Amino acid sequence: MLKQAAQCGIAVLALLLCAPWALAQNSMVRLQTSQGIIDIQLYDTAAPKTVANFLGYVRRGDYVNSFVHRSIPGFVIQGGGYVWANAASSIVHVPQQAAVPNEFSAARSNQRGTIAMAKLGGNPNSATSEWFVNLVDNANPLDVDNGGYTVFGKVTTSGMVVVDRIAALKTAYANATFSDLPYYNYVSGSLKPENLVRVTSATVLPSGPAVSDSDRVFNHLEAAYPQYLSPAGGSASGTALGYYYRYYASTNAYVGTQGGSIYYLVPAISADINRLGSLAEWLALAAAQGY
Repeated sequence: MLKQAAQCGIAVLALLLCAPWALAQNSMVRLQTSQGIIDIQLYDTAAPKTVANFLGYVRRGDYVNSFVHRSIPGFVIQGGGYVWANAASSIVHVPQQAAVPNEFSAARSNQRGTIAMAKLGGNPNSATSEWFVNLVDNANPLDVDNGGYTVFGKVTTSGMVVVDRIAALKTAYANATFSDLPYYNYVSGSLKPENLVRVTSATVLPSGPAVSDSDRVFNHLEAAYPQYLSPAGGSASGTALGYYYRYYASTNAYVGTQGGSIYYLVPAISADINRLGSLAEWLALAAAQGY
């Protein structure tokens, strides 16, 4: 329940308020996948060329309809390379832009939850569109091989729940390119798009001082509780009856702020408007995740 999460959050509030979350926010990208939301906090200043490269693919829509094409348990999941072209009913490579110079740093090690760029063997400066998420501590060998693999962001805690869900799926050998292809809901015959872990949308979440504290918390709650606050199809903020809120048509649910508190209305749970906690409490939790 949302209320239970709020009570747990209060216990760690003091620690979070002492964390360096009040510094300038980094960019955050949201990958809406067929297995759930993966939010990624990017290291804008630490790996600027790699971040700009990744954001370019996101903003051009190149990752829409792409899919996770590689899953190695205890190692990585990998995507950003291939798109299922519906019009041609075929798989095509994501349009590749110029390769980005390697920005590996030992200060950004390939630890669990980090996202890094894939490269061609023997060429440290060959990263283009393909990314991978580390499932475990992969410092050895990924901080050493091929000039080191550039870590340019970190998946949020709720995003890693989705990443682990993907990593737990069965994999199939389709061909030499797709030798570890994760799939689900497969019965028989050829694998179809609906059997693959697809990226249905890729967006840059608004960040910086122009984004309200309420919207930062809403973004966090969407990723943490997609079963109630599903952002699929977009969920713009608005005002009504003294609340600043978002409405989620797919789940007929609301989340809003008023008077320094967070409230939610989920008719599937209760017909009452319930207080979730203070805005300050939830802002600390959201900020600790990079929102």
